[in-house]
Amino acid sequence: MAELQIAKADPVAGLIDIPLPQEVSLLPQTWPSRIAVGLLLVAAIATAWSVLRHRITNKYRREALAELDRIERAAGGARPDLLAQLTVLVKRTALAAFPREEVASLAGPAWLSFLDRTYGGEEFSHGIGQLLASAPYERRQPNEAQLESLVGLVNRWIRGHHV
Repeated sequence: MAELQIAKADPVAGLIDIPLPQEVSLLPQTWPSRIAVGLLLVAAIATAWSVLRHRITNKYRREALAELDRIERAAGGARPDLLAQLTVLVKRTALAAFPREEVASLAGPAWLSFLDRTYGGEEFSHGIGQLLASAPYERRQPNEAQLESLVGLVNRWIRGHHV
């Protein structure tokens, strides 16, 4: 019986544990790599700040484009007040982007000239954009093609005007 108890003794009990190596640090070990990580962190923060600032600055553009889309969808086939809505939208967008003193008093050719100057073309003064200043005072309403062209011009102006 004594022989059976000796055979049942734990054979692993006499072994010695293997020493484990030290844990590897996640921090860079050399100064140049630490500086590089720091510069990458600063660049990432600066980029995030720039993107956030750009997004906040251009919020009025996104809202104006959403309003333009809503106006287009609401108008459907019949567009009796589309021109008036476009005129108000362009003026509101300009007031959001530029100083009120510069924009609020503009009307007629001066208004169209301002839109051309901020857009970088002559489509407002010498093109379809003239409807924004003249159509409310004319008896004849613009046709569907003219309205579509004006909507496209307003869309391009909202997206591309220079502040």
